[in-house]
Amino acid sequence: MSNAELNELKQKYVAAGAASPATAFADRAENAEIWDADGNRFIDFAGGIGVLNVGHRHPKVVAAVKAQLDKVMHTCQTVMPYEGYVKVAEKLSHLVPVRGHAKVMLANSGAEALENAVKIARAATGRSNVICFDGGYHGRTFYTMAMNGKVAPYQTDFGPMPGTVFRAPYPVPYHGVSEDEALRGLKMTLKTDANPKDTAAIVLEPVLGEGGFYPASKSFLEKIREICDEHGMLMIIDEVQSGFGRTGKMFAIEHSGVEPDIMTMAKSMADGMPISAIVGTDKVMDASGPNSLGGTYTGSPTACAAALAVMEVFEEENILEKSRALGEKLAARFGEWQTKFDCIDNVRNMGAMAAFELVSNKTDRTPNPELAAALCKKAREEGLILLSCGMYGNTIRFLMPVTIEDSVLNEGLDIIESCLESLV
Repeated sequence: MSNAELNELKQKYVAAGAASPATAFADRAENAEIWDADGNRFIDFAGGIGVLNVGHRHPKVVAAVKAQLDKVMHTCQTVMPYEGYVKVAEKLSHLVPVRGHAKVMLANSGAEALENAVKIARAATGRSNVICFDGGYHGRTFYTMAMNGKVAPYQTDFGPMPGTVFRAPYPVPYHGVSEDEALRGLKMTLKTDANPKDTAAIVLEPVLGEGGFYPASKSFLEKIREICDEHGMLMIIDEVQSGFGRTGKMFAIEHSGVEPDIMTMAKSMADGMPISAIVGTDKVMDASGPNSLGGTYTGSPTACAAALAVMEVFEEENILEKSRALGEKLAARFGEWQTKFDCIDNVRNMGAMAAFELVSNKTDRTPNPELAAALCKKAREEGLILLSCGMYGNTIRFLMPVTIEDSVLNEGLDIIESCLESLV
């Protein structure tokens, strides 16, 4: 079917809240390129929103999924378990830097991972409250919507949110929130809203994802760890977007050396197959009773096969080094643009988790979300898929596959530069 025919079906049958505004439909993909239903080629700088760090349809992952399809597609692992689930758990328990011996629960999505992380924290502490941060994004289920540090569009139409979720400032010095101010805000939240003796966990992203790709400093993360220890609260780190090599280490928290009690991950864990994980200290993970965790499809055989293949690809193809190298290339180009264009400011990267701000005025750092939207639109028209994000909608973020070929990378960056030249 053509793009036009598929758009007609979309308008008629897909719920408006779930329908993509894009009018091109993916037909096939390879590494960092996608071809639509009409045969048009796109360079992919979005990576399925951070899902494809090892590229579209990595051959090793495709082969692993095909092989699994010839064996078992589904049993529900709580009814009859299978090797893939326990092998993924074993691998993650050695990879994830939580305190002590780690145990693992597999789920289907990032939101599901966060929901279960909170359930586990409540069971382990006997407490109810959770503290999250401004700009944080944790999902679209009801509790994770409440945890999000941004109202629109995630909460707008859905009525009252669940209680016992409290908020603190996230340190973004560029936008006037220093680390000291963020810590002062957190301590005030603990004093005025979320009594520590009733608070199960503090949940945060080590690098904000939807919130703008702002990394938390080593010292801030160390302070969160200290505050959690002081009050007997658990530290939950959300690595759904920053994990699996995006920042040049397997997980962004590794840059700080801080060990959380629980970590969540998803997205690039299985190169497009739906899977997520909650990994935590054994005593914490074992706190809830029998059959209290799980779901029909959690840790499906095909998704586990993909996840195991992804972890092999990381080792065999030195993906972490490629992530660091990609980050250096992006940083160099961003630096050139910051000098060339008055609208580009605050260029930044942690490995290949890279971004810059579009502003109307560099002096007072006035966000320009209109320009960000125009750039993404024009880039799409020129064959480049590009994403914005951030509390102000003015951040351009880069989530192309870490495995992107240099020629394709440079072609995409050239498109951005050309679009900026025509827009400003």
